[in-house]
Amino acid sequence: MTAPLTPTERLGPLPVIYRDARLIAVAKPPGMLVHRTALARGETRFVMQTLRDQIGQHVYPVHRLDRPTGGVLLFALDSDAAAALSRAFTEQQMTKRYLAVVRGWGPETVSVDAPLREEDGTRPKAEMPAQAALTHFRRLATVELPVAVDRYPHSRYSLMEARPKTGRRHQIRRHLAHCGHPIINDAKHGKGVHNRYFRDHLDCPHLLLAAVFLQFRHPFEGRTLTLEAAPDNHFSALLTRFGWQAHLTQNGARWEDGASAAEAAEPIDIPL
Repeated sequence: MTAPLTPTERLGPLPVIYRDARLIAVAKPPGMLVHRTALARGETRFVMQTLRDQIGQHVYPVHRLDRPTGGVLLFALDSDAAAALSRAFTEQQMTKRYLAVVRGWGPETVSVDAPLREEDGTRPKAEMPAQAALTHFRRLATVELPVAVDRYPHSRYSLMEARPKTGRRHQIRRHLAHCGHPIINDAKHGKGVHNRYFRDHLDCPHLLLAAVFLQFRHPFEGRTLTLEAAPDNHFSALLTRFGWQAHLTQNGARWEDGASAAEAAEPIDIPL
């Protein structure tokens, strides 16, 4: 009798953007939890466990992406690398760039410096101390659809670039909502009619937020490494549909000197 397929065999391996002897980066699919948590009821596939099984060794998380957010996710391959990378994130030495599709025409540029209370779901937010949170936003493109999604005869949307300087939970989502431009398919901060329109008519079933860029000084190579991840197929198709394809990225890595990181790194076989 044939053994049932594992989740990794059924859904395929995680796309590896970069790997060397000390760290590895993948393109996380939207909707996938990074690791097992109390929220993982019924889930059978997690990034950490999938990647561990995929490459045959333990991986160490050094930052996080929310469950509905896809994009660049970095792991260390040993404890020393984990400590170095975690310290770089804590000390804000990482340059992060996200793409988000929002309701309305967002501001051309704006920096939101608005402290946020932790949302851990265990205590009332009023009991949680507010923590400093800063995000820089830039509007990349706009579109106006001749569709009365809400009360207006036309509906406007923007493609926004987000560069968070801090890493608070749901920071980009909360800061964009604070500006009056919630991300499409944000069930908590957005508006249902717009979310349903994108799901039902534009084939966008998940939050339209993607971590497309991560740049940092490699703690052992001494050079700056840039990692990029393409938005998932639904997100990418929407960008093309709206004429925003110039802002699409591809999975890849490169050094600051322009060399391909895949070629410059120590070659290692990656079992799939």
